[in-house]
Amino acid sequence: MIRSELCTLLGIQYPVFQGGMAWIADGKLAAAVSQGGGLGIIAAGNAPGEAVREEIRAARSLTDKPIGVNIMLMSPFVDEIAQVVVEEKVDVVTTGAGNPSKYMKAWKEAGIHVIPVVASVAMAKLMTRLGASALIAEGGESGGHVGELTTMVLVPQVCDVTDLPVLAAGGIADGRGVAAAFMLGACGVQMGTRFLSAVECSIHPTYKERILKATDLCTMVTGKRLGHPVRSLRTQFARNYAKAEYGGTPDEDLEALGSGALRLAVQEGDLEKGCFLSGQIAALVKKEQSAAEIIKEVMEGAEPLLRGAAEWVK
Repeated sequence: MIRSELCTLLGIQYPVFQGGMAWIADGKLAAAVSQGGGLGIIAAGNAPGEAVREEIRAARSLTDKPIGVNIMLMSPFVDEIAQVVVEEKVDVVTTGAGNPSKYMKAWKEAGIHVIPVVASVAMAKLMTRLGASALIAEGGESGGHVGELTTMVLVPQVCDVTDLPVLAAGGIADGRGVAAAFMLGACGVQMGTRFLSAVECSIHPTYKERILKATDLCTMVTGKRLGHPVRSLRTQFARNYAKAEYGGTPDEDLEALGSGALRLAVQEGDLEKGCFLSGQIAALVKKEQSAAEIIKEVMEGAEPLLRGAAEWVK
């Protein structure tokens, strides 16, 4: 069985995190992932603090394993969510879309492991200095908000500048991806798109169907003009948004066009107005399984590859 220092640090069976996907990663999914041996993560997104508290308690009613919360630092409710995770004594906080330095002291004093998502070497250095427990190096292959660097380029550079455990994220959906991540210097992985196919993932059936039928060129990135690029499935909405983005539409109109689009995809499966976030790896997601089965399959797939790596050295 593959174990790493992350397993000991966090008290989990496998070094696998489930990505904190807004509107998707609720208490039910997070609990299923944690119960299956990984670390389930509830996405705070733009939800108010009390809504996040409810999801934490929902997850705790389903599992006694460690649970994490992903906090999007651009949220208008970030201050109250930062306090909720302290009050609820969550095990791990992962962060994205900003710099969590304002909150890290309070989180650490509460015994929370702070594991920021980083998309650059500079941010990895800063988070290391501020006392993060580990880092998630996320490449631009991932779904949702993305950076410029690919996972293969980013992960080894982050590993070179920190002594912290590093998880690789972006473009990982099977044992081959896990094995590659370990070869790049990571000691764990975070997967988002793969868990969209989990039985416990409550996205609209149309969303799940689109993921299961995805092809290699199924995603595109929009939003670069506004400074926050997002990767999603190549739907009519994404095409319309790209046309508006590069057709001179004012920034405020672009912002309005994207407002609420993810909710429409997740809850209603709206292919015309919904934004279906997905990583490039969606083409490798072929079947619906329980979260526990996904974790087991991915980790068991990586083992023979890592054991067999020595065959290339003569």
